[in-house]
Amino acid sequence: MNELIRTELEAIEEREKVRILYACESGSRMWGFASPDSDFDVRFIYVRPLDWYLAIHVENKRDVIERITSEDLDLVGWDLRKALGLLQKSNPSLLEWLYSPIVYRENLPFIDRMKELALQFFSPMASFHHYRSMGPNHNLKYLQREEVSYKKYLYPIRGILAAQWLEQGRGIVPVRFDELFDALVSEGPLRSAILDLLRVKKTSGEKQSGGRIAVLHEFIDSEIARLEKVVLPNAATRADVSELDQFFRETVKN
Repeated sequence: MNELIRTELEAIEEREKVRILYACESGSRMWGFASPDSDFDVRFIYVRPLDWYLAIHVENKRDVIERITSEDLDLVGWDLRKALGLLQKSNPSLLEWLYSPIVYRENLPFIDRMKELALQFFSPMASFHHYRSMGPNHNLKYLQREEVSYKKYLYPIRGILAAQWLEQGRGIVPVRFDELFDALVSEGPLRSAILDLLRVKKTSGEKQSGGRIAVLHEFIDSEIARLEKVVLPNAATRADVSELDQFFRETVKN
């Protein structure tokens, strides 16, 4: 699969006339709780030739590249301009890409600078709102049935733990689930239930389901209600957007 991913990235570069600066795994494989049959979700950042950005009405040009293959492989890329705009807003999905433990391609000077800028523009409040919303969204949509897909438990649990991490002022949220879990979930019935869930998820298929797990529902429901009342301070960032402009120009020229 790694070879197929590299081949697909090269084909995208040739077809789209772009340079891919960074490509990583996203989703359950990135978080560390993939099933044996989980799809591969590849995400990448690319740059186009200088002339493309200097054209009239460049804002109307598509800034996303998507490719889905028949081999359970999903590739989505963002143009550099779009990625930097989202970095300025401290977009949590982009932050997860930058810190993914599974990397298929990286231009080290580029990604090192992206991480420096990510720290400068990091907004705990923006990330908190993102992760806090994952709990209610999945709870209402997937967890109100007698038979529950096991993977649907892990998404709201991860969102809740990420929100707790931010609530405690720990900085950028770790990508790996086990790092969040070990830091925030102490010994007891909840920890045991999540460990059992992870074991099943990692050894069974994506569609594996079972009866409702009471301790998980109690945790999810109580934390959704509690986190809804939490307000993080809106700390103003000292980051200068001109640094993004300069980095964008330098990267395109190079």
